[in-house]
Amino acid sequence: MRSRPTLQWAPGPDVLALEPGTTEVGPLAEIVAGRKVVVLSGAGLSTESGIPDYRGETGSLRTHTPMTYDDFATSEAGRQRYWARSHLGWRTIARAHPNDGHRAVAALQARGYLTGVITQNVDGLHSAAGARDVIELHGNLDRVICLDCGTTSAREALDTRLRAANAGFEAEATRINPDGDVDLPDEVVQHFTVVPCTVCNGVLKPDVVFFGENVPKSRVERCYNLIDAANAVLVLGSSLTVMSGFRFVRHAAKAGTPVLIVNQGITRGDPYALHRINLPLGQALTELTAQLP
Repeated sequence: MRSRPTLQWAPGPDVLALEPGTTEVGPLAEIVAGRKVVVLSGAGLSTESGIPDYRGETGSLRTHTPMTYDDFATSEAGRQRYWARSHLGWRTIARAHPNDGHRAVAALQARGYLTGVITQNVDGLHSAAGARDVIELHGNLDRVICLDCGTTSAREALDTRLRAANAGFEAEATRINPDGDVDLPDEVVQHFTVVPCTVCNGVLKPDVVFFGENVPKSRVERCYNLIDAANAVLVLGSSLTVMSGFRFVRHAAKAGTPVLIVNQGITRGDPYALHRINLPLGQALTELTAQLP
Protein backbone atom coordinates (compact mmCIF):
# COMPACT_ATOMS: atom_id res chain seq x y z
CA MET A 1 0.00 0.00 0.00
CA ARG A 2 1.43 3.38 -1.00
CA SER A 3 1.51 6.22 1.47
CA ARG A 4 -0.45 9.42 0.93
CA PRO A 5 1.99 12.14 -0.13
CA THR A 6 2.75 14.79 2.47
CA LEU A 7 3.49 17.95 0.52
CA GLN A 8 3.02 20.48 3.30
CA TRP A 9 3.47 20.49 7.06
CA ALA A 10 2.08 23.04 9.50
CA PRO A 11 4.16 23.41 12.69
CA GLY A 12 2.20 22.77 15.87
CA PRO A 13 2.51 24.47 19.26
CA ASP A 14 5.35 22.10 20.28
CA VAL A 15 7.51 23.49 17.47
CA LEU A 16 6.42 27.12 17.61
CA ALA A 17 7.12 27.26 21.35
CA LEU A 18 10.78 26.32 20.89
CA GLU A 19 13.56 28.86 21.15
CA PRO A 20 15.04 29.98 17.80
CA GLY A 21 18.03 28.00 16.64
CA THR A 22 21.49 29.27 17.51
CA THR A 23 24.18 30.39 15.08
CA GLU A 24 27.00 28.86 17.11
CA VAL A 25 28.40 25.59 15.75
CA GLY A 26 30.60 24.90 18.78
CA PRO A 27 28.06 22.57 20.46
CA LEU A 28 27.86 20.56 17.23
CA ALA A 29 31.63 20.27 17.00
CA GLU A 30 31.82 18.87 20.53
CA ILE A 31 29.46 16.02 19.63
CA VAL A 32 30.77 15.37 16.11
CA ALA A 33 34.28 15.13 17.58
CA GLY A 34 33.13 11.91 19.26
CA ARG A 35 32.76 10.36 15.78
CA LYS A 36 30.25 7.70 14.60
CA VAL A 37 27.90 10.39 13.26
CA VAL A 38 25.32 9.72 10.54
CA VAL A 39 24.32 12.56 8.21
CA LEU A 40 20.75 12.86 6.95
CA SER A 41 20.60 15.53 4.26
CA GLY A 42 17.78 17.23 2.38
CA ALA A 43 17.16 19.68 -0.45
CA GLY A 44 18.42 22.64 1.58
CA LEU A 45 21.97 21.34 1.21
CA SER A 46 21.82 21.76 -2.58
CA THR A 47 20.40 25.27 -2.75
CA GLU A 48 23.90 26.74 -2.89
CA SER A 49 24.45 24.63 -6.02
CA GLY A 50 21.56 26.39 -7.73
CA ILE A 51 18.86 23.79 -7.03
CA PRO A 52 16.01 25.25 -4.94
CA ASP A 53 14.55 23.41 -1.99
CA TYR A 54 10.90 22.50 -1.56
CA ARG A 55 9.82 24.48 1.48
CA GLY A 56 12.23 27.34 2.14
CA GLU A 57 11.48 31.02 1.61
CA THR A 58 11.76 30.52 -2.14
CA GLY A 59 10.85 26.81 -2.07
CA SER A 60 9.44 25.24 -5.21
CA LEU A 61 6.26 24.00 -3.53
CA ARG A 62 5.05 27.60 -3.45
CA THR A 63 4.44 27.38 -7.21
CA HIS A 64 5.16 23.76 -8.19
CA THR A 65 3.25 20.52 -7.54
CA PRO A 66 5.61 17.52 -7.76
CA MET A 67 4.62 14.47 -9.79
CA THR A 68 3.02 11.72 -7.70
CA TYR A 69 3.48 8.04 -8.39
CA ASP A 70 -0.19 7.45 -9.16
CA ASP A 71 -0.31 10.36 -11.62
CA PHE A 72 2.73 8.99 -13.43
CA ALA A 73 1.76 5.31 -13.44
CA THR A 74 -1.89 5.71 -14.44
CA SER A 75 -1.85 8.63 -16.87
CA GLU A 76 -0.21 8.73 -20.28
CA ALA A 77 -0.70 12.49 -20.33
CA GLY A 78 0.93 12.70 -16.90
CA ARG A 79 3.97 10.81 -18.15
CA GLN A 80 4.22 13.06 -21.20
CA ARG A 81 4.07 16.12 -18.96
CA TYR A 82 6.70 14.73 -16.61
CA TRP A 83 9.19 13.66 -19.28
CA ALA A 84 8.87 16.89 -21.27
CA ARG A 85 9.63 18.93 -18.17
CA SER A 86 12.22 16.55 -16.72
CA HIS A 87 14.00 16.31 -20.07
CA LEU A 88 14.98 19.94 -19.63
CA GLY A 89 15.35 19.84 -15.84
CA TRP A 90 17.75 16.90 -15.79
CA ARG A 91 20.22 18.77 -17.98
CA THR A 92 20.32 21.58 -15.41
CA ILE A 93 20.85 19.19 -12.49
CA ALA A 94 23.50 17.28 -14.47
CA ARG A 95 25.44 20.54 -14.82
CA ALA A 96 25.18 21.40 -11.10
CA HIS A 97 28.37 21.23 -9.01
CA PRO A 98 28.86 20.33 -5.35
CA ASN A 99 29.00 23.30 -2.99
CA ASP A 100 30.91 23.94 0.24
CA GLY A 101 28.33 21.95 2.21
CA HIS A 102 28.74 18.83 0.08
CA ARG A 103 32.51 19.14 0.21
CA ALA A 104 32.44 19.54 3.99
CA VAL A 105 30.38 16.35 4.39
CA ALA A 106 32.86 14.46 2.22
CA ALA A 107 35.74 15.86 4.27
CA LEU A 108 34.08 14.87 7.56
CA GLN A 109 33.66 11.35 6.24
CA ALA A 110 37.25 11.17 4.96
CA ARG A 111 38.52 12.32 8.36
CA GLY A 112 36.61 9.55 10.10
CA TYR A 113 33.85 11.52 11.83
CA LEU A 114 30.99 10.02 9.82
CA THR A 115 29.91 6.41 9.62
CA GLY A 116 27.24 7.04 7.01
CA VAL A 117 25.55 9.55 4.72
CA ILE A 118 21.82 9.27 3.98
CA THR A 119 20.40 11.78 1.54
CA GLN A 120 16.85 12.57 0.50
CA ASN A 121 18.25 14.35 -2.56
CA VAL A 122 18.27 12.85 -6.05
CA ASP A 123 20.97 15.09 -7.55
CA GLY A 124 24.04 12.91 -6.86
CA LEU A 125 26.04 15.86 -5.51
CA HIS A 126 27.23 14.08 -2.34
CA SER A 127 29.00 11.47 -4.44
CA ALA A 128 30.27 14.09 -6.87
CA ALA A 129 31.91 15.84 -3.89
CA GLY A 130 33.70 12.64 -2.91
CA ALA A 131 31.42 11.08 -0.27
CA ARG A 132 31.46 7.27 -0.29
CA ASP A 133 28.68 4.69 0.00
CA VAL A 134 25.93 7.34 0.09
CA ILE A 135 22.47 5.89 0.68
CA GLU A 136 20.25 7.73 -1.77
CA LEU A 137 16.95 7.34 0.06
CA HIS A 138 14.85 8.61 -2.85
CA GLY A 139 17.05 7.34 -5.69
CA ASN A 140 19.01 9.26 -8.31
CA LEU A 141 17.90 11.12 -11.43
CA ASP A 142 20.91 9.68 -13.30
CA ARG A 143 19.16 6.28 -13.50
CA VAL A 144 16.02 5.11 -15.30
CA ILE A 145 13.92 2.02 -14.55
CA CYS A 146 11.27 0.23 -16.60
CA LEU A 147 8.04 -0.27 -14.65
CA ASP A 148 7.23 -3.38 -16.71
CA CYS A 149 10.45 -5.44 -16.84
CA GLY A 150 12.54 -3.74 -14.13
CA THR A 151 15.54 -3.04 -16.37
CA THR A 152 17.65 -0.10 -15.23
CA SER A 153 19.71 2.10 -17.51
CA ALA A 154 21.64 5.36 -17.58
CA ARG A 155 19.71 8.61 -17.85
CA GLU A 156 22.31 9.84 -20.32
CA ALA A 157 21.30 7.08 -22.77
CA LEU A 158 17.64 8.05 -22.41
CA ASP A 159 18.53 11.69 -22.95
CA THR A 160 20.12 10.78 -26.28
CA ARG A 161 16.97 8.90 -27.35
CA LEU A 162 14.67 11.73 -26.24
CA ARG A 163 16.74 14.29 -28.14
CA ALA A 164 16.46 12.16 -31.29
CA ALA A 165 12.71 11.69 -30.87
CA ASN A 166 12.17 15.41 -30.21
CA ALA A 167 14.51 17.07 -32.66
CA GLY A 168 12.24 20.09 -33.02
CA PHE A 169 11.44 20.43 -29.32
CA GLU A 170 12.47 23.84 -28.08
CA ALA A 171 11.76 25.34 -24.68
CA GLU A 172 13.60 27.30 -22.03
CA ALA A 173 13.83 25.99 -18.47
CA THR A 174 13.36 29.06 -16.30
CA ARG A 175 13.15 27.26 -12.95
CA ILE A 176 14.55 23.91 -11.83
CA ASN A 177 12.93 22.01 -8.96
CA PRO A 178 14.56 19.48 -6.58
CA ASP A 179 12.84 16.58 -8.39
CA GLY A 180 14.42 17.58 -11.71
CA ASP A 181 11.17 19.03 -13.02
CA VAL A 182 10.67 22.45 -14.62
CA ASP A 183 7.60 24.50 -15.42
CA LEU A 184 6.43 24.39 -19.05
CA PRO A 185 3.23 25.58 -20.76
CA ASP A 186 0.76 22.82 -21.72
CA GLU A 187 0.99 23.73 -25.39
CA VAL A 188 4.72 22.99 -25.32
CA VAL A 189 4.28 19.69 -23.45
CA GLN A 190 1.75 18.42 -26.02
CA HIS A 191 4.43 18.32 -28.71
CA PHE A 192 6.80 16.13 -26.71
CA THR A 193 7.32 12.47 -27.67
CA VAL A 194 7.94 9.91 -24.90
CA VAL A 195 10.05 6.85 -25.73
CA PRO A 196 9.54 3.32 -24.31
CA CYS A 197 11.89 0.75 -22.77
CA THR A 198 14.31 -0.69 -25.33
CA VAL A 199 13.98 -4.17 -23.79
CA CYS A 200 10.21 -4.68 -23.49
CA ASN A 201 8.63 -1.52 -24.91
CA GLY A 202 7.32 -0.76 -21.41
CA VAL A 203 6.97 2.44 -19.37
CA LEU A 204 10.16 4.20 -18.30
CA LYS A 205 10.39 6.10 -15.03
CA PRO A 206 13.33 7.88 -13.39
CA ASP A 207 14.78 5.63 -10.70
CA VAL A 208 13.59 7.96 -7.96
CA VAL A 209 10.87 7.68 -5.33
CA PHE A 210 7.97 9.90 -6.31
CA PHE A 211 5.63 11.48 -3.78
CA GLY A 212 3.19 8.78 -2.69
CA GLU A 213 5.63 5.97 -3.49
CA ASN A 214 7.33 3.85 -0.84
CA VAL A 215 11.10 3.73 -0.36
CA PRO A 216 12.33 0.13 -0.95
CA LYS A 217 12.28 -1.83 2.30
CA SER A 218 15.90 -2.99 2.03
CA ARG A 219 17.05 0.62 1.68
CA VAL A 220 15.07 1.66 4.75
CA GLU A 221 16.59 -1.20 6.76
CA ARG A 222 20.11 -0.11 5.79
CA CYS A 223 19.32 3.37 7.09
CA TYR A 224 17.93 2.07 10.37
CA ASN A 225 21.07 -0.04 10.85
CA LEU A 226 23.23 3.06 10.42
CA ILE A 227 21.08 5.07 12.83
CA ASP A 228 21.16 2.28 15.43
CA ALA A 229 24.97 2.19 15.38
CA ALA A 230 25.43 5.98 15.47
CA ASN A 231 26.53 8.20 18.34
CA ALA A 232 24.60 11.12 16.78
CA VAL A 233 22.43 12.00 13.79
CA LEU A 234 23.24 15.24 11.96
CA VAL A 235 20.32 16.57 9.87
CA LEU A 236 21.36 18.99 7.13
CA GLY A 237 18.98 21.16 5.14
CA SER A 238 15.73 19.26 5.60
CA SER A 239 12.38 20.37 6.98
CA LEU A 240 11.71 16.66 7.67
CA THR A 241 8.16 17.10 6.39
CA VAL A 242 8.27 13.78 4.54
CA MET A 243 7.99 10.72 6.78
CA SER A 244 10.65 8.82 4.82
CA GLY A 245 13.32 10.97 6.50
CA PHE A 246 11.50 12.09 9.63
CA ARG A 247 11.11 8.51 10.88
CA PHE A 248 14.88 8.18 11.33
CA VAL A 249 14.97 11.28 13.53
CA ARG A 250 12.15 9.94 15.71
CA HIS A 251 13.85 6.54 15.87
CA ALA A 252 17.16 8.06 16.96
CA ALA A 253 15.55 10.28 19.59
CA LYS A 254 13.55 7.38 21.01
CA ALA A 255 16.80 5.43 21.44
CA GLY A 256 18.45 8.39 23.19
CA THR A 257 20.78 9.18 20.28
CA PRO A 258 21.45 12.94 20.01
CA VAL A 259 19.80 14.63 17.02
CA LEU A 260 21.55 17.73 15.64
CA ILE A 261 19.81 19.91 13.04
CA VAL A 262 21.34 22.53 10.76
CA ASN A 263 18.63 24.21 8.72
CA GLN A 264 17.44 27.69 7.86
CA GLY A 265 13.95 27.69 9.33
CA ILE A 266 11.96 25.43 11.64
CA THR A 267 11.63 21.71 10.98
CA ARG A 268 9.31 18.90 11.92
CA GLY A 269 12.17 17.35 13.89
CA ASP A 270 12.93 20.35 16.09
CA PRO A 271 11.20 18.93 19.21
CA TYR A 272 13.58 15.94 19.00
CA ALA A 273 16.78 17.94 18.51
CA LEU A 274 19.47 18.47 21.11
CA HIS A 275 20.94 21.35 19.11
CA ARG A 276 19.41 23.40 16.27
CA ILE A 277 21.64 25.63 14.16
CA ASN A 278 20.06 28.28 11.96
CA LEU A 279 22.74 29.09 9.37
CA PRO A 280 23.39 28.61 5.65
CA LEU A 281 24.68 25.06 5.21
CA GLY A 282 27.92 25.94 3.46
CA GLN A 283 28.90 28.41 6.17
CA ALA A 284 27.87 26.16 9.07
CA LEU A 285 29.63 23.05 7.78
CA THR A 286 32.79 24.93 6.83
CA GLU A 287 32.93 26.34 10.38
CA LEU A 288 32.23 22.89 11.81
CA THR A 289 35.07 21.21 9.94
CA ALA A 290 37.45 24.02 10.94
CA GLN A 291 36.67 23.50 14.63
CA LEU A 292 37.30 19.75 14.63
CA PRO A 293 40.73 18.35 15.46
